[in-house]
Amino acid sequence: MSDADLARTPEPPYYAVIFASIRTGQDDAGYATAADRMMELASEQPGYLGVDSVRDATGVGITVSYWSSETAIAAWRRNAEHTLAREQGRKNWYGAYELRVAKVERAYGFRR
Repeated sequence: MSDADLARTPEPPYYAVIFASIRTGQDDAGYATAADRMMELASEQPGYLGVDSVRDATGVGITVSYWSSETAIAAWRRNAEHTLAREQGRKNWYGAYELRVAKVERAYGFRR
């Protein structure tokens, strides 16, 4: 992973939505299409700041999306296409998931 792959967020405060999941392995093609579309759609939402996402070979994944406010997060949750993808995820793609929302108070990093 190069530094171009890490989200570039503004100075805090901002919010992080942490989505940890375990894939079922069902409908990999449908999942990949939906995941790409959700990334594209999220990036078009007011208040969206970026995303970092990884998934290992066993199906465990963590996606952290960054948002300017809780209002922006709530609007994203209400997005109709996002709602349909969540329903499909519970029905087919995820064996389990946890979602956590956190306020980022401090952030620092390193880039070569």
